[in-house]
Amino acid sequence: MRAVTFTARRAAAAAARRGLSSQTFPVLSISAKDVTARGSFAEAQASFLEPDASVVEELRQAVKAANLGVVAHFYMDAELQGALSRLDWPHVFIADSLAMGDAAVRQAEAGATAVAVLGVDFMAESVRATLDAQGWGHIPVYRLSENKIGCSLAESAEAQAYGAWLAKASRNAGAGLHVVYINTSLRCKAAAHGIVPTITCTSSNVVKTILTAAAQVPELTIWYGPDTYMGENLRSMLKRYAELDDAQIAELHPAHSRETLNSLLQRFEVFPQGNCVVHHMFGGDVVDRVAREHPDAYISAHLEVPGEMFELAMAAKMDGRGVVGSTSDILGFIRGKAQEAAQRVADGEGEQRVSVVLGTESGMISSIVDGVQGHLRDAGAAGEEVEVDIVFPVASEAVTAVDGGLGVVPGVPAGEGCSTAGGCATCPYMKMNDLDALVALAERVAENPEDDAVLRAHRPRQLAAEVAAQGAEPIMHMRSFMNEGQLPDALVADVHNRTLAEADLKESLQAWASGI
Repeated sequence: MRAVTFTARRAAAAAARRGLSSQTFPVLSISAKDVTARGSFAEAQASFLEPDASVVEELRQAVKAANLGVVAHFYMDAELQGALSRLDWPHVFIADSLAMGDAAVRQAEAGATAVAVLGVDFMAESVRATLDAQGWGHIPVYRLSENKIGCSLAESAEAQAYGAWLAKASRNAGAGLHVVYINTSLRCKAAAHGIVPTITCTSSNVVKTILTAAAQVPELTIWYGPDTYMGENLRSMLKRYAELDDAQIAELHPAHSRETLNSLLQRFEVFPQGNCVVHHMFGGDVVDRVAREHPDAYISAHLEVPGEMFELAMAAKMDGRGVVGSTSDILGFIRGKAQEAAQRVADGEGEQRVSVVLGTESGMISSIVDGVQGHLRDAGAAGEEVEVDIVFPVASEAVTAVDGGLGVVPGVPAGEGCSTAGGCATCPYMKMNDLDALVALAERVAENPEDDAVLRAHRPRQLAAEVAAQGAEPIMHMRSFMNEGQLPDALVADVHNRTLAEADLKESLQAWASGI
């Protein structure tokens, strides 16, 4: 059993060992046997790592009675993830958005008769589309709320500005490909694909997608959206790669060289008006403090963070002290550093402390703790001499939502830690999924196996069959690319041959303006 301790003596001792003041970022220290939190935000994240056994049992009985599969995103709140991590039920999976659909298919194959999606609405739509494409259209998919569970990034791709940007791409001379981030709605993907040939990407495969597309279709213009931070970070990354010698570039992609990368940079377009409310948090103030207060820490950053945090992490990565990528990439990096530290102990180098700045949503801390402690325990006595510090770079101007008329107060004691500048340390949309809602949904499914009006309100947005099929096509293009290592022939042909009459384009934009 993992102990979680918050005593003042323990926290003060930990802070003294690191030479840190009480004004530094919150830190969660992970060892093989326990977890120690310093700072109220870290305490809030850690408070549900060891859930009440009776709560877990109540959840187990509810999902078993409903025969319910559960697929959850890494960014769920700590209470929900803590309970799921201790749940003795075969149909539970916590991952990033792409893997959620694959997990739902596996759960259906293993006998689950319904699937609950713990995430935002576009994730539920994507799971629905994946099940449909794999022949499991009869398996109902449910969200945890009857109300819309939005996403600031996905909504930026449904604005008129995005349609106008795609119209510019359609009118652009020469071959064009729209590379759309998976964190968008199925309807948006359908509407976009109707204007410009479109392929979906994830933060794990976006670099390879862009490099491969540019290699397969010479003189291709790539239109990336809607995440502006990620797009500009990709531009910066390509510039860094273009400074390598040709042999190093060939290791990234054998068809590329300095010449081809510099040519690609001239034909790489980024939507200028989209961002994630969470990753917006990691701006200049945070980066300055990270560099000043944690000069020896490893730096992790999601590709969606602002440029300042990206540049800090990218420089650390080039120096062998950081990672830039998806949530899965970050998780793997932290686990790997824990393993390396245990090996150094085994090699006689003495006790080890590893510090990692978490440049993404804090909800993935449950998976980090489980992964790190698993590796340290597997290492035996050597693992007991390792401690991994996870640093939460919460902005100094953060505020917290509270009950009552005041609304918000300064600081990040236990809530979202939302900044007056517009960012949040945790995703307020994801937190619309909670433990009570999951139990209530499971009980409702068990009582109404044939569905009812209430359950139908929990289903993903219903799309016309042709819209759903067109929205799924960019996802299927991505899956084909992931399996084969190149763009599918049908997409390449579409890129070369697509023409859209001005009248048809105007009709598409009118439909976009009326609300996709």
